[in-house]
Amino acid sequence: MQIHQLSYFVAVARTKHFTRAAEMTGVSQPTLSKQIRVLENNLGTPLFVRGRTGVELTSAGEALLPHAQRILIDVESAQRTVHEVANLRRGRVRLGATPSLCDGLLPEALTRFHRTYPAIDLEVQEAGSRVLTRELAQGRLDVALLIVPLPTDEPDIETTPVLREHLVLASPATSDLPERMSVAELRDVPLVMFREGYDLREVTLRACARAGFEPRLAVEGGEMSAVLRFVQAGLGHAVVPSMVLATRPQLRATQLIDPPLDRVIALAHRSSETLPLAAQAFKSELLEHLTVFAGGDLELELV
Repeated sequence: MQIHQLSYFVAVARTKHFTRAAEMTGVSQPTLSKQIRVLENNLGTPLFVRGRTGVELTSAGEALLPHAQRILIDVESAQRTVHEVANLRRGRVRLGATPSLCDGLLPEALTRFHRTYPAIDLEVQEAGSRVLTRELAQGRLDVALLIVPLPTDEPDIETTPVLREHLVLASPATSDLPERMSVAELRDVPLVMFREGYDLREVTLRACARAGFEPRLAVEGGEMSAVLRFVQAGLGHAVVPSMVLATRPQLRATQLIDPPLDRVIALAHRSSETLPLAAQAFKSELLEHLTVFAGGDLELELV
């Protein structure tokens, strides 16, 4: 059993197609198929059931998959660690963050990090906390900024809460809503609601349910940028993190009270392996940036 064979096996398991797996791994389809057959012969059992529309894992393939994924993660981690030890100023950080954090907190944090470590490559994936947790667990991200508690029970993910952020009601700058409102007063306010799976959607709906009403939805199904544009156009109001309004003078914030709404942002990584040196450097720079960032905003506080 060789590393490249496991890599081909995982690629076929993900794509359920030999040709697409070959393209993903950068080898010819006959080469990939031959190595899969060698792997199956060595193990003494088929790993895939081949059909006209694609391939499916056998029970043996399903048993092998998590072990193969872990081996590939460990090999990549070892290679990355050796490269970093050879030159601590080189490396890569694969970072995940929720859309609101990409919009508000992350740009300045990345600028600060890149200024200090210009030779370290940054890869950013924007997604909801549920997707980011899965990507971390499968080794496709080094570190992620997400909302806790985690939406799934992943024992291999370690989280460090770093920031508590208050949520506000975003309205057009010309809105006549008061500076403060209770959650119950949102009953008659038309809301622009985020799409399914968005952390802010779940927070808003839970708060309204606890206040004893279903919100009145003017528009539903948007991403952060679209939701803010809809609010600016006067289609409704939206519950958003305070930081996303910092650079949008066309919008104003109404503080939500009784109860106030907030959420905790955490830095997360896999607990089963040492955080790569480049990711450790990013974590240190981020925590320093948060100290400055939160100090200038009354709606944010360090955890």
